[in-house]
Amino acid sequence: MTKFGPLSRGLALAGLLVTFGASTGAALAAPADVQLLQSYIGEWKGRGVLTGAETESVVCKLSLAKGNGDKVVYNGRCALAGTNLAIKGTLAYVDASQQFEAAMTSNAKFTGVAVGQKSGDGVVFNLKEKSSDDDGKPMTISAVVALQGGQIGVQFNVVFNDSGDVIKASVPFTK
Repeated sequence: MTKFGPLSRGLALAGLLVTFGASTGAALAAPADVQLLQSYIGEWKGRGVLTGAETESVVCKLSLAKGNGDKVVYNGRCALAGTNLAIKGTLAYVDASQQFEAAMTSNAKFTGVAVGQKSGDGVVFNLKEKSSDDDGKPMTISAVVALQGGQIGVQFNVVFNDSGDVIKASVPFTK
């Protein structure tokens, strides 16, 4: 079974929050799309469990604020077994691609862009990225972040491709 070091946990946490980040295009969204994203502005707290070879608690804080134009900027921090992850970026609706987009930068050397689709009264962002663990071995990170019903929910998986070992996490956020 794969032993998860600080970088692996950091990359796992980055995957957990990867959908909150810097948009890649100009945002000129319809008013309803802008209002939908802006309805999540505020201070959020999340607590969940990360499971794999070990089970560990995850505690997160996330702050969303109005950015330039129609964008929503965010800053987040998660703590797990003495490891801290910091992320920042923006959320936006990008007219050119007719989709919601989010990308992030983190202190775990992980960046990514997630595409969001309207679902009911919210937006669901999906991301799938390839990365490497502490030993340079390949892993696949996938995350789903749902902004629905005035709540934020994060589900994510990291698969260590060589061993097949999996890290999973689920963190619900509330204001």
